[in-house]
Amino acid sequence: MLQNIRDNSQGWIAKTIIGLIVVLMALTGFEAIFQAASHSQDAAKVNGETISQNELSQAVDMQRRQLMQQLGKDFDPARLDDKMLREEALKGLIERKLLLHGAKDAKFAFSEAALDQVILQTPEFQVDGKFNAERFDQVIRQLGYGRMQFRDMLGEEMLIGQLRTGIAGSSFVTDKQVEAFARLEKQTRDFASLTFKANPSAVQVSDDEVKAHYDQHAKEFMTPDQAVIDYIELKKSAFFDQVKVSDEALQALYEKETANLAEQRHAAHILIEVNDKTDDAQAKARIEEIQQRLSKGEDFATLAKEFSQDPGSAASGGDLGFAGPGVYDPSFEDALYKLNQDQVSAPVRTEFGYHLIKLLGVEAPEVPSFASLKEKLSRELKTQQVEQRFVEVTKQLEDSAFEASDLAQPAQDLGLKVQTSAPFGREGGEGITANRAVIQAAFSEEVLDEGANSSALELDPETIVVLRVKEHRRPTQLPLEAVAQSIRQQLAKDKATAELKAKADKLVAGLEDGSVNADAAHDGQAWKVQEAVSRGQDGIDPVELQAVFRMAKPTAANKPVYGSAVLNDGSLVVLKLKGVNEGAAATDQEKQQIARYLASREGQQDFAAFRKQLEAKADITRY
Repeated sequence: MLQNIRDNSQGWIAKTIIGLIVVLMALTGFEAIFQAASHSQDAAKVNGETISQNELSQAVDMQRRQLMQQLGKDFDPARLDDKMLREEALKGLIERKLLLHGAKDAKFAFSEAALDQVILQTPEFQVDGKFNAERFDQVIRQLGYGRMQFRDMLGEEMLIGQLRTGIAGSSFVTDKQVEAFARLEKQTRDFASLTFKANPSAVQVSDDEVKAHYDQHAKEFMTPDQAVIDYIELKKSAFFDQVKVSDEALQALYEKETANLAEQRHAAHILIEVNDKTDDAQAKARIEEIQQRLSKGEDFATLAKEFSQDPGSAASGGDLGFAGPGVYDPSFEDALYKLNQDQVSAPVRTEFGYHLIKLLGVEAPEVPSFASLKEKLSRELKTQQVEQRFVEVTKQLEDSAFEASDLAQPAQDLGLKVQTSAPFGREGGEGITANRAVIQAAFSEEVLDEGANSSALELDPETIVVLRVKEHRRPTQLPLEAVAQSIRQQLAKDKATAELKAKADKLVAGLEDGSVNADAAHDGQAWKVQEAVSRGQDGIDPVELQAVFRMAKPTAANKPVYGSAVLNDGSLVVLKLKGVNEGAAATDQEKQQIARYLASREGQQDFAAFRKQLEAKADITRY
């Protein structure tokens, strides 16, 4: 039964958290709602619940950074439209509020234990198959969260996940829909093509055209908004050399730890469950029958394999292995520790049912020597003192920075050094300026515009930082000469493609009305013939393939359909669709796969419709 609990906990909830980590919180800006800061002005209200301007600003910053990660480090962030980013970020925040309201109205809920299990069983938080606290902290730190913030965020994701599963998981499709989709999916097409390459180098672009484009798209040619910060960094590790521990304290801790060592007991059991099919009296009667057979000399392991209802141990003769105190149910443990070697208990009642318990062996604790534990104990005692000292100095740093007009005095008071960063934008930089908390603080209204020192920022459990903006490099217009070449190249490409499009449209018109020979070569190239091409055919440009399968079916074998498509490199292809071929009937396995796919797509559409319904009924005010 314990295995069943573990299996069930690894369903959609676990997938929710794994998905979150894989995409690095790609649900734009949602995490911003966990920041404690507030702002006097609201960005929106959703059913009476406020989204602050500060939340929105943080969401925009996160969205900008995510886009920069996707577009690559060479992309100029100044080309991103701030107004559009804010609109999309606010849309995401509002949608999340609506979904949370919908989940709560539908009475979805989860226990704290379920939340713990998700975290413990997430592979990204494990080392060698086991949960690792350091790995957990490292991963969520990269995402910009503290532990409680992450638990809050995950809890809301679980609620939304339950809602999504409840709606999307109820969708279904008919056999006719499956057959129709299979028929289209297996369809092939016969066509021919002529590809005309664009030649931007042959196109003339005047200086006036470059200047006109520059003036019309001025916002695209700006330097990024950047800041240079001064900061003080407080490291917990720096305090270890400042604390001392006495031999008396070490000896006392050694005695305390070794006193807690307990013997391990090797147990086996036979379980008869009390459940919907077997009541308490029936289970008790059955376990007593097994007890009588044991008393007559029958083998415990053999009877466990035959009768025990614990799927995790029955096959191994009821063997539970070695365990110490605190592992089993209190009633089970109490009975186990009263047994002698090879003795079998009387029937023991727990929440699962009735047990017969056999003691197979006892393993006495190995008490390590003081010398072998001295280094570990010293580290533990030092860690306790360092933690206390770190908290005290952090508070001192925060108070001093709040009262000071710069960082020089706080640094002097604590014997720290003021460091200066390289310039960085809202998408972040390198080192400390890659941390989301630092980016948000540096570009916050209080620090950037009002010139205040930031509050103490926890970059990770070992590091605290206070910062102030030393220099704000506001976006400025790039000079025309700096961007003229890239503009010229883009305009030349656009012009070359437009000329090809006009040429292709004229050719297609001639092919359709018969004034152009349908089989003749053009510009020195013959038609490239393709037979029985599938939707996923290799070796054909995807844009060309999509265009072919969008074309209408020819009305007769000698009446091809013509069209054209612009490829991603600016080239243009003229298409001649000659025939459409029906594919083989789908197998049962293929039909099952198609049915799952279509049901999933229907479920996504149902969930999207539900979101729209929530929005239509909600009281939403945007400021």
